[in-house]
Amino acid sequence: MSYVSSSGPPGPSKSSPGASGRPGTGRCAPDPFLPLHTALVLLTAVVIGLIVSILTFLSGTPTAGAALAGLLGGGAAVPVLRTLIG
Repeated sequence: MSYVSSSGPPGPSKSSPGASGRPGTGRCAPDPFLPLHTALVLLTAVVIGLIVSILTFLSGTPTAGAALAGLLGGGAAVPVLRTLIG
C-alpha cells in the first residue's frame, strides 16, 4: 500500500511570510521610536528626580536648589537603573 499526502504540490506556500516573518503581512512594521527598556529607565529616573526635588524643597531648600537636586538625582539614577533593569 502506498499513502498519498493531501498537502498539495511541493513548493512555496500561498501565504508566504513578509519581511516581518509573519505570514500574511506584506510590509515590515517600523521599529518603535523608543525601546521599552529605555522608556522604562527614563520614566523611572524622572520619577526619582521628582521625588528628590520635592523632598529637597520640603526640607527648606530654595526652589532652584531643589530643582538642581532633582536633576542631579534623576541623572545619577539613569546608569544605575540601566544596569538594574535588564
